[in-house]
Amino acid sequence: MGGDYADVNGLRMYYETHGPSGGTALVLLHGALSATGTSFGAVLPGLAVQRRVISVEWQAHGHTADIPDRPLRIPTLAQDVAAFIDQLGEDGAPVDLFGYSVGASVAAEVAIRRPELVRRLVLASVGLGPSGLHPGVLDGIEHVNAELMVGSPFEQEYLRIAPHPERWPDLIEKIKDLDLTLTDLTPEEFASIAAPTLLIAGDSDIVTLEHTVMLFRLLGGGVMGMPGAMPRSRLAIFPSASHVDVAERPELMLAIVPPFLDSD
Repeated sequence: MGGDYADVNGLRMYYETHGPSGGTALVLLHGALSATGTSFGAVLPGLAVQRRVISVEWQAHGHTADIPDRPLRIPTLAQDVAAFIDQLGEDGAPVDLFGYSVGASVAAEVAIRRPELVRRLVLASVGLGPSGLHPGVLDGIEHVNAELMVGSPFEQEYLRIAPHPERWPDLIEKIKDLDLTLTDLTPEEFASIAAPTLLIAGDSDIVTLEHTVMLFRLLGGGVMGMPGAMPRSRLAIFPSASHVDVAERPELMLAIVPPFLDSD
């Protein structure tokens, strides 16, 4: 494992490289308030057994410092990730992208705006935007503060690895602002994703099952298949899994993600 920084769009973005060199890189994009450890710690070792895995920590998260006067926005974060992939050079692109939660929204944005950078796409707990969430998910978010997060895995991780741990309350405020300003992608934008895509959700996720199935249909899924004539995109619903549980089910993730990435 090696940790390093890439200079992209005025940001020193931290990333780690795991697994053997060569082959198509799998780039991991974590969730909000999280970093590589809390989003992918359970599954990363298995993913890196036979492939090069690059875990990225986006603005104000993990080891990556904030740009104080730059708000967190999905398009901006996607531009950072796209610039990072560009820097990988001829041996890097296209890559496979695996995003979880907000990281999945960022990954989808990259696949839509820069399709030439993405070979295959894994989106865990993703939606078009607020319209895909269960009613009430964002209710009361304006009252969330650092005191409510004391002792949480997210706080513990941030205090341990962030370059400015005293800015934890600032990150919470930025994530609240991100959540309260989210807008939906249009169905047409999502349907334009060219890369074969694996959608993953928990059966008790924050995104409704109906919305997840709608996304699958937008990508050509939800039709009767035949041997040798299956849709390019796939859908997996994890049983007895909340939003947080989805990231902590390595036995299911490793049973479906590597075969999807390796399939023709």
